[in-house]
Amino acid sequence: MAGRIRREDVEAVRERAHIEEIVGQHVTLRSAGVGSMKGLCPFHDERSPSFHVRPQVGRYHCFGCGEGGDVIDFVQKVDGLGFSEAVEYLAGKVGLQLRYEEGGAPRPGEEPGKRRRLIEAHKVAEEFYREQLSTPAAAAGRQFLAERGFDRTAAADFGVGFAPQGWDSLMRHLRGRGFTEAELTLSGLVSQGQRGVYDRFRGRLVWPIREVTGETVGFGARHLFAEDQGPKYLNTPETPLYKKSHVLYGIDLAKRDLQRDKRVVVVEGYTDVMAMHLSGVGTAVATCGTAFGSDHARIVRRLIGDSGSSGGVQLASGASVGGEIIFTFDGDAAGQKAALRAFGEDQSFSAQTFVAVEKSGMDPCELRQAKGPDAVRALVAGRTPLYEFVIRSTLASYDLRTAEGRIGALRAAAPIVAGIRDAGLRPEYTRLLSGWLGIDDQDSVRRAVQGASPSTRPAAPRTERPSSEPVQVPVARMPVPDRRDPVAQIERTALEVVLQRPDLVAPDFDELPSDAFGAPAYRAVHEAIRAAGGLTVARPLLQSSGGSTGWVGAVIEQAAEPVRALVTELAVAPLPEDRPESLEGYVKGVVLRLVEIGFTRHIADLRGRLQRMDAEADPAAYQAAFAELVEVEGRRRNLRESA
Repeated sequence: MAGRIRREDVEAVRERAHIEEIVGQHVTLRSAGVGSMKGLCPFHDERSPSFHVRPQVGRYHCFGCGEGGDVIDFVQKVDGLGFSEAVEYLAGKVGLQLRYEEGGAPRPGEEPGKRRRLIEAHKVAEEFYREQLSTPAAAAGRQFLAERGFDRTAAADFGVGFAPQGWDSLMRHLRGRGFTEAELTLSGLVSQGQRGVYDRFRGRLVWPIREVTGETVGFGARHLFAEDQGPKYLNTPETPLYKKSHVLYGIDLAKRDLQRDKRVVVVEGYTDVMAMHLSGVGTAVATCGTAFGSDHARIVRRLIGDSGSSGGVQLASGASVGGEIIFTFDGDAAGQKAALRAFGEDQSFSAQTFVAVEKSGMDPCELRQAKGPDAVRALVAGRTPLYEFVIRSTLASYDLRTAEGRIGALRAAAPIVAGIRDAGLRPEYTRLLSGWLGIDDQDSVRRAVQGASPSTRPAAPRTERPSSEPVQVPVARMPVPDRRDPVAQIERTALEVVLQRPDLVAPDFDELPSDAFGAPAYRAVHEAIRAAGGLTVARPLLQSSGGSTGWVGAVIEQAAEPVRALVTELAVAPLPEDRPESLEGYVKGVVLRLVEIGFTRHIADLRGRLQRMDAEADPAAYQAAFAELVEVEGRRRNLRESA
């Protein structure tokens, strides 16, 4: 297990990774005023941009769905990565060597900096393979693609390449680019034999296998020539980069649609992924030489979200609330066996789970060729709930026309129903099972289910967590006041300018009392600002970092958990004044209005106190209160005159 990434290195990643550049890889950003940018939110559907990024602050916030955070939060959310993975990814982008506490390494089995070298080797290899596809030697590969309906544009879009038949073509190319034999062996791009080192992939079509970030970590290759006695498909072996249970082919291409549609379609091969995407099903992915497992489910869950312990709910329209996962399997016995395995994994997956099987047994690639893209989309639309598919597939093995067959089928299906994790679904599938069996006595079926040992027990909750990843606990956000309240709006705007442009705020702000903000949410933010040191701390941080990133981070660190999202929102919100020459005057005016409201509130309190006092009974106290009232009114008058 890797050690915890040093805190100072995490902060360095936040400062060096320019949020507008990272976000800009996923969102087209346009200017939204001084120091602000906006675009369409990548986390929910919208037609008008409500997703704002403020580079100087290093934060983003969507005023439509409420998502917000810093550059690390964005990578975690958009790429479905854990905290430490996101930090490592960004560190590689900015060329920062991370240090780990307790002597930990970036990943088990890796030396510091080794991962970036292996990633670069795969990048060069992918470019090499893609160039080779256009050579005369790759004619068989181009013919293979053409016969399946894939032209050169499709091959380029999916990164398909060709590995030459020579023994060391790639190895010589990579050595010429400065990579050592040890690095190439570790990468899995070459193999060690009795006669020495040689290319792992030779005379094959090659597909790049990428992480969700888009970085290539391995390859899948299909044989083309009769003299190739190897397996039909050959993948990269297990390496420090490539773990077949942790990768999904096409996830980098599918993640945007997947996050938007809350749906993933799992197919069985590289060409099936291509066929799905080219038919308009942009959420298709495939496993790489292994069955869909719990680690794959974890990748998908990070991207589509997890609605809780219960499954998704299918609506009458055919859509699902809570997300969908759709498995496509061949219609043969092997496909049914794969569906049974998927049923086991569904117990650790909260989305509504379906099976889409083409009745004639064609896979998506064959279906696209035979019947066109509409048939591929119809296959997905006609999906069957996984539980129903598994149960009915089990019943198909028995002769339900006989009493013996019905009882045998009940005994086989009852454990499957008992194994459904969602307690709310079990009674409904018990009722359906009774109908499918043709047994009118539903009570006997219910007793059989209740007495059965579940064939697939719910997976125990994972308690282990990488030491670098902070525990994320859902926290309710503190409600903010109505934006139509003019006083609350002034309080909000004052906090926005203090967080975004503390260099323009008068030092008097630090003298505001704890009750200067009437709205509880804004008072909590003010308390976090005071706890972070106020303007006396903000200005040095501003000078040292060249922006408000460190200052806003310090405030968030001091804020209570329910308030942190609000701090991000205020730090990113566009200011009403976007003219540079007028910004300083605007900031001072906002703070002056807040101070004036404080004086007015104080004056109202003093007048109320005077009305309740008896001037004759305690003239000294009355005179003191009256003098204070006169003094505060004078200060307010001077403030107005100076403004």
